[in-house]
Amino acid sequence: MFWYGRDPSGWGWFTMSVGMILFWTVLIVFAVLLFRTVSRSADGGAGTGNAQPGPTPEQLLAERFARGEIDEEEYCRRLTVLRPGGGAGSGKF
Repeated sequence: MFWYGRDPSGWGWFTMSVGMILFWTVLIVFAVLLFRTVSRSADGGAGTGNAQPGPTPEQLLAERFARGEIDEEEYCRRLTVLRPGGGAGSGKF
C-alpha cells in the first residue's frame, strides 16, 4: 500500500487515530440521540413520561388560605367557582 517509502509519518498515525476517535464518538452520539427520540415518541410526548403533575388549583387555593393570604369568605367563594358546576355559569359576573 505504501510503496516507495511513502508511509504515514508520526503525524499521519496521529491524524488517523484522532479521526477514528471522532468517527466513533459521532456515531455513538447519533445512536444515543436516535434512541432517545424513538423512546420519547413511544411514550406519547415530550418529557420523561414520569414527571409528577403540579398541584391542582384547589390545592393552591388551600395553601393560600393556610398561609393567611386570603380569608375564609374569599376561600369559599373561589372554591365554589373552581368546582364543577360552580359559580362560573351562574351569572354572578
